[in-house]
Amino acid sequence: MKFNNLIPELYVADFQKSLDFYKNVLGFTVEYQRENPLFAFLSYQGSQMMVQEEDDDEEWQNGKPEYPYGRGLNFQIETNDISKIVNSLQSNNYQLKRGIKDSWYKENNVLHCINLIKSSEKNE
Repeated sequence: MKFNNLIPELYVADFQKSLDFYKNVLGFTVEYQRENPLFAFLSYQGSQMMVQEEDDDEEWQNGKPEYPYGRGLNFQIETNDISKIVNSLQSNNYQLKRGIKDSWYKENNVLHCINLIKSSEKNE
């Protein structure tokens, strides 16, 4: 397996609940897993991340972790079927905070659209 240049690692309060969410709701694959500490390396269509159950003695903590974790953090995950993810989230009672929207980015004279269903480009 090729590892991405940047792989976020998220500390979680309930490892099994988090693993179930990423695996069974979003569709991530568990590439490998450890028991002590509880840890999993996950992938989804080229995206990679790690989840580990939080430990009170964890040296990486720079503040008191409080639920909900991840405030102020945004991940963009490329997928070939956003409707599958949205339907799974809804059927598992997870609400989308902002819904689905188009985001446009300009690179030189080309506008790129990330619309959560497909990527498209158009010349300006």
